[in-house]
Amino acid sequence: MDAFKAGILQRIANAEQDLHRAIEAGDEFLAEVEQSELDDLRRLAAEHGVDTVLERHRSAA
Repeated sequence: MDAFKAGILQRIANAEQDLHRAIEAGDEFLAEVEQSELDDLRRLAAEHGVDTVLERHRSAA
């Protein structure tokens, strides 16, 4: 796995965790910010040919 792919997948994982924490804390504003960050990271990954769904399944196996 190249550095870009590894880095973007790690940033996505971190953003997902941050989003879940914001939701659990009931912080709607922070949840919106984190969701926007996650959407941007997923878009960036897709633009560079990184299939985040496929990679998630590979790492879970």
